Amino acid sequence: MLKTKLLIVDDERTQREMLRSILEMRDFQVFAAADGHEALNILDKHRVDIIISDLKMPEMSGLELFSKIKEKYPETVFIIMTAHGSIESAVESVKQGVYTYITKPINTDELLHHIHLAQQTINLKRENVALKQEASAVRASKQIVSSSKEMKTLMEQVAMVAKSDATILVRGESGTGKELIANAIHYNSNRNEGPFVKVNCGAIPETLLEDELFGHEKGAFTTALNRRRGRFEMAHKGTIFLDEIGDMAPQLQVKILRVLQEREFERIGGSEIITVDVRLIAATHTNLEQMVKDGKFREDLYYRINVVPLEVPPLRKHRDDILLLANYFLETYAAKNGRKFKGLSRKAQETLLQYTWPGNVRELENTIERAVVMGQSEYVEDTDLLLTLKGAHLNTEAVFDKLLDEQIPLETVEKELLSRSLARAAGNRSMAARMLGLSRRTLQYRAEKYNLLLPSAEGEEEDVEAEAD
Repeated sequence: MLKTKLLIVDDERTQREMLRSILEMRDFQVFAAADGHEALNILDKHRVDIIISDLKMPEMSGLELFSKIKEKYPETVFIIMTAHGSIESAVESVKQGVYTYITKPINTDELLHHIHLAQQTINLKRENVALKQEASAVRASKQIVSSSKEMKTLMEQVAMVAKSDATILVRGESGTGKELIANAIHYNSNRNEGPFVKVNCGAIPETLLEDELFGHEKGAFTTALNRRRGRFEMAHKGTIFLDEIGDMAPQLQVKILRVLQEREFERIGGSEIITVDVRLIAATHTNLEQMVKDGKFREDLYYRINVVPLEVPPLRKHRDDILLLANYFLETYAAKNGRKFKGLSRKAQETLLQYTWPGNVRELENTIERAVVMGQSEYVEDTDLLLTLKGAHLNTEAVFDKLLDEQIPLETVEKELLSRSLARAAGNRSMAARMLGLSRRTLQYRAEKYNLLLPSAEGEEEDVEAEAD
């Protein structure tokens, strides 16, 4: 069982060392600091369960120390030590969120009693957080609906990298589900008790993104009326997800690189060094390698974020999931809108499978939601999908991928196309040739190779003459 970690903060050396000795004898792991600044340095390096701090200290009081750590380390229990003359201030500190206070001279039994109660509080909080995080991990994984081998391979990779602390670069076209992959990584990681902070770099104007990420000090600019914490600071001890990192301006990329390398930054308009412990998951739909060549993305940052690359395939690459996803969205949005459907009609299924889905899973989700809202029959019909022949087209890329996946010989493909074109043209070789973009002579030569030619159909001679004209 892990030892409870305590931090004693007191400018009186004798008092500090006495408490340290007493508590170490009770099998606690104890750190000691002579002032608030030293305490903050210790907290940056070590996770501490309970802080026992003197109220009155030079430079930084116990209450000032508490105000600095309560947002950054909300899970830490803070106990104030005070002389009888400062009890009123100690009571006020409890109102502000301090766990409790004890008076000097310190009674060992009283101190141990409060530590024991604090341990119980901490354990209850951790059990509650663990249950919530376990539920979040299950939800995050369940949101990724798939049965295809492509997505199964990806999820196996996610499981492998989640427990590490490595920086992840999630790549894929818009709408493929990169954020869902980031969710699954965080909630299955060792940081799942910490915050998960998301920032879409492409959705925030360039002039505001730096403030969003790093925050600002009061008076940093005209409208900076108060200090503001940035997203990196909020993500301390957790994960930050920077979506569409390729849209970030080069000058801001420098600050991101520094945070990743040094784990520190300053707020806008400030000089105080802010130290953070965060894991970065970045995502992009752009070709970062080309951006590096074009001087639009820093090469050193590219290598720093591309430690573990994950590729989310476009929907056309895992077409086995189209109907699975469509039925999942149908069930979800039907329940949300109080509608009942028996399912997707056969024609609707065919339409979904023929479409190329340039917007990927997001487009499929929006299509099904719209169909649920607009549908009038017991089944979702193809007309409800609004994927008309004008907007939908045969997914030739998927056809070719399938041929390659199943290792169909080229001769088999050629023979089948020639046979089908001749059948559709009722044996008219000129018409069949036009379907395939061939000359009549070329079609005849290739068809003879496969023994596909029948005697010339009626009207063939006229067709030849017309072609000659």
